[in-house]
Amino acid sequence: MEIYKKQTFAETFSVYFDRRMIKILLLGAISGFPWVIIGSSLSLWLKEDGLSRSTIGWAGLIFAVYAFNYLWAPVIDRIRIPWLTAKVGHRRGWIITMQTLIILCLVCWSLINPTTNLALVISIGLVIAIASATQDITVDALRIEQIGEHEGKSMQAGAAMAVVGWWTGYKLGGVIALNAAELFQKAGFENYWQITFLILGILIIACNIGLLFINEPQPTDRAEKQRQTDQIIQDKLGSSNFISKSVAWLTGTVIGPVVSFFKKNGFKIAIGILGFVFLFKIGEAFLGRMSVIFYKEIGFTKSDIALYSKGLGWITTVIFTLIGGLFAIRSGVIKAMFVSGILMASTNLLFSLLAWSGKSELLFAIAVIFDDMAAAFATVAFVAFISMLVDRTYTATQYALLSSIGTAGRTTLAASSGALVDWLNGDWGIFFIITAVMVIPSLIFLYIIKDKLKLND
Repeated sequence: MEIYKKQTFAETFSVYFDRRMIKILLLGAISGFPWVIIGSSLSLWLKEDGLSRSTIGWAGLIFAVYAFNYLWAPVIDRIRIPWLTAKVGHRRGWIITMQTLIILCLVCWSLINPTTNLALVISIGLVIAIASATQDITVDALRIEQIGEHEGKSMQAGAAMAVVGWWTGYKLGGVIALNAAELFQKAGFENYWQITFLILGILIIACNIGLLFINEPQPTDRAEKQRQTDQIIQDKLGSSNFISKSVAWLTGTVIGPVVSFFKKNGFKIAIGILGFVFLFKIGEAFLGRMSVIFYKEIGFTKSDIALYSKGLGWITTVIFTLIGGLFAIRSGVIKAMFVSGILMASTNLLFSLLAWSGKSELLFAIAVIFDDMAAAFATVAFVAFISMLVDRTYTATQYALLSSIGTAGRTTLAASSGALVDWLNGDWGIFFIITAVMVIPSLIFLYIIKDKLKLND
């Protein structure tokens, strides 16, 4: 009989000192930063140019592209960028290409006015979202491939570091964006947001430089398995010519990852997984989409928002993401999902209290701290959960599929968040109560499938 000794807290924490975790941290920051641009920065830019809450909420539909990036993820898994792939690698080549496109979009934004060119502003925002969503496909694949397939504890720690990195890119990027905008505004520049976008472009260049220090594994078995799938399909077609090879390649590229996912989990469990992933973070998305608008309406300045929501929020998120990672390692990712879901629902109620009490820096700080704590726990558990579900033959595609389905719930439904606040006649307290209730259906799905999940651990 084998006897297993339970790890001490210090032994569990030591997994964060793996050198691979620093690389995963940077990848997370690269992934999180674009959300600052098309999230809080764009929302405040439109708000300060006089556009309504409903308009700002519907403008958030550009985030919906994150819900559909799995459609082109198979192409990203197999197509090589000419010249760049040979120089820096398959994954890094795609990331650099997408970041270059984002920089060009920021330059375009710096030249236009949203009041007179709203359609153009949203169109450019859509291009940024597409580039960012495409970048995320390769960032997530590169992050997962830094860890061995059956290193369960390292995968959960890596998920925590990825979340820390994401929030670092998002929160600190927000601090820079908001403070820069306020600085240029006080200096008398009418186009202060346009100048701020150029500053953000410089930060993206810095991210590209950092990316070059991340090694890209070159797995040979992935390409071989993909070729085997193509060959099986081609054999079924019964011929060997250009058309049959093209059909086999396209079918294997697009259908192979989906078939693999359903075959591994079984149809009913796979549907349950997709239902849970779709619903889990809807409430958080409704709150997040309208949060900066809420802060602005109850009297907080851009610098207040930068200090409490971004600066203080970043510190809180980093601490509790690392703690959340340890909790997931020691208690299991499924238990972590349940705990974080309950925390998300509970902390949303603090914003109701803030709405009913009026402007209070103390309540603002408390609400932000506990909300970020819950979001940190939820995100690290969620990332670890879907990372441990993927087949390494189709890393980018399956992760993109699961991630984008989660994003579909957050973006398509949360686009109506502004309209919901208007329908409630600006009753922010009731709005935040509704967001708390939204987490319950996802936990029901998780409870049904929890004993039948097949995780790579």
